[in-house]
Amino acid sequence: MVNIVRIGLVMLGLMLLASPAMAQQPAAPAGATVAAPGPMNLGAAVGAGLVIVGAGLGIGRIGGQAVEGMSRQPEAAGNIQTAMIISAALIEGATFFALIVCMLFNTPR
Repeated sequence: MVNIVRIGLVMLGLMLLASPAMAQQPAAPAGATVAAPGPMNLGAAVGAGLVIVGAGLGIGRIGGQAVEGMSRQPEAAGNIQTAMIISAALIEGATFFALIVCMLFNTPR
């Protein structure tokens, strides 16, 4: 419980320290007018985070179950490993596609 409180306080401190650095607008070149940037699409950023977390959990589960299957049946380890790598590659491909879609929608308006 003490570790959770410490981690929470460190995270809060980092957020408070980082906010002034992000508040300053970039300097405009002489004679140029710069339009104020609009808000970022927060939904796309949250979606990208969920995609990465979901893929990590899925690939971790595949790896854990494959190792468990290999330990139960060592003679089938080659087939299990091949299926595990193919499944992880398919999940990673879908993850990259979803991540790119989220990044495309995460542009200022």
